[in-house]
Amino acid sequence: MVALGFGKFARADRIFALERITGADRGDGRRTRVWVDGIVDPVIASRTESTILRDMGQEAAIVGPELDEALDLAARLAAAADAGRVDLGDLGRRARRLLASTTESASG
Repeated sequence: MVALGFGKFARADRIFALERITGADRGDGRRTRVWVDGIVDPVIASRTESTILRDMGQEAAIVGPELDEALDLAARLAAAADAGRVDLGDLGRRARRLLASTTESASG
């Protein structure tokens, strides 16, 4: 069984597709569309596709958590810019932490 979040589970051998939710549809527990054999519509998961893949034992298919963090950072920046409230200090801290994690991953 693979946890999809918020008490939703699916058998790993029945999951046949994952799709990252992007744009305005993403957020508030909406991270990934999960297609499960025998269910017509995709299940909306609150977990990222990389976390679901990891739980399914598919580590080789995962690009890396840095990509998820970078996309989250970009989404936060875009939303803050649209609202006219960009906190450059917070943005700088997050960017430095993300860059440090990619350097550590590459050297380790």
